[in-house]
Amino acid sequence: MPELPPLSMPFNPAGIELDRRQGLSRQLYQALRQRVLDRRLVSGTRLPASRDLAAALGISRNSVVRAYDQLYAEGFIEGRVGDGTYVAQLAHASTSKKKLSTNSSTGLSTDLPTDLSTNWLDLPVNPSSKVIHSDGFSRIEKHHLPRPPSGPPRAFRVGVPAFDLFPFEVWAKLNAAFWRKPDLQQLCYGDPAGDARLRGMIAAYLRSSRGMQCTAEQIVITSGAQQGISLCAQLLVEPGDGVAIENPGYRAAGHAFAVAGAKLHGVAVDSDGIDCSAMAQLSDCRVAYVTPSHQYPTGVVMSLARRLELLAWAERVGGWIVEDDYDGEYRYTGAPLAPLAALDRQGRVLYVGTFGKVAFPALRLGYLVLPPALVDAFAQRRAVDVRHSEVSTQAVMAEFMAAGHFQRHIRRMRRAALSRRNCLLEGWPTVAGVGQLPAVPAGLHLTVAVDSIEREQQLIAQAAEVDVEINGLSSYWLPDSTTPMAQRAGLVLGFAAVPESAITAALARLRQVWRG
Repeated sequence: MPELPPLSMPFNPAGIELDRRQGLSRQLYQALRQRVLDRRLVSGTRLPASRDLAAALGISRNSVVRAYDQLYAEGFIEGRVGDGTYVAQLAHASTSKKKLSTNSSTGLSTDLPTDLSTNWLDLPVNPSSKVIHSDGFSRIEKHHLPRPPSGPPRAFRVGVPAFDLFPFEVWAKLNAAFWRKPDLQQLCYGDPAGDARLRGMIAAYLRSSRGMQCTAEQIVITSGAQQGISLCAQLLVEPGDGVAIENPGYRAAGHAFAVAGAKLHGVAVDSDGIDCSAMAQLSDCRVAYVTPSHQYPTGVVMSLARRLELLAWAERVGGWIVEDDYDGEYRYTGAPLAPLAALDRQGRVLYVGTFGKVAFPALRLGYLVLPPALVDAFAQRRAVDVRHSEVSTQAVMAEFMAAGHFQRHIRRMRRAALSRRNCLLEGWPTVAGVGQLPAVPAGLHLTVAVDSIEREQQLIAQAAEVDVEINGLSSYWLPDSTTPMAQRAGLVLGFAAVPESAITAALARLRQVWRG
């Protein structure tokens, strides 16, 4: 190989090792690109001719030419007529002094510099407020959602319905029918408020089963209940505004409002629901988030008197009530209760619904029922994030409802949840420091009191040892709660996720480990 002219930084092709079982030109391109980015090849460095580099690496010249062509196209190298190929003049941010290690097969860097003031290459694997300088991100760091439990359902996972009973064959046939001959109009950009037919089916269902006098035009389809809550937080709250949330309560809802900049006011829940007299003392609060049909996680059903009091509060202060009816279909004595939205005559309630507790969580399909004056704003705000919901899921759910499968499935799910609830109640062991299981008139979970946080954590840890999943009530309280610690302790048990046989087996394991 002929001697190369002196370089501003010596180029050592022997340092590039290529895996001949993979694409050679791609590996060479990546190796040279990485050397330019981490400044082992600085601007102005002359590269060997393609023939010379091919000979040095023992590969074909075509492989080198293809690698050079890609680097030319991306601006990493430049040709000088009659003089050869050079690393282009590139602006670099300051780099760290940390030595970069390389992958032996490709010559690519496997570590990142620690200096956070450099370009994208220098960003750490887990970004934080050290590199993202915004109030919004700092709020996310403080109020991020914990990862939900992974793996198949097991006793006693919270928030999971009996989706082992979902008619997947029916769903598959409807889905296949949609894609066999799709309406081309549906494959274009759609209405950010959602599929018109599905919105109409939801409105008809709510009118017949929940007593809500709503129309399809009041509904905005969402990617599950959480997105609906998040949209409420984004549009109803200014940074610094107070928001009343149930305490204990659904922490993910609190996170959504906190990320929007709200000041969270945890309001106590008694046997009738959220304490409206305490809310009346909050001078900065015009938004309340509640779960009246089956309070999460205590299981309290809000009384009619308290519902009317809450509506009067919203009318008095010109405020809004976000009603999360996450499992309102599950009522075991009589028909499901009419939601707050059915009692609202002043347009103050925003109703959050979801299919996840009737079908399965991964469906990610929910909806908002809004006062008419808010619909356009919510649809426009949602379009900024996702443009519109995935089309086929909406179309299949609309057909699923139109053909009567949805109503039949709800009846099946209600019977299954009732049977699984009874199995838990009948087999629950008597355990020291744990109260009596409450009556469970609604929902998919129950909460039982424990005499101390220490005992709560001990029981949860012992349950985990025998592959039983239990949530601690103490985790549902706001960090600054004034309620005594002993009163925050309890066990939250979902009873619908697995069949009766699995519940019975889990109870036997608990009985052994808790008494052992």
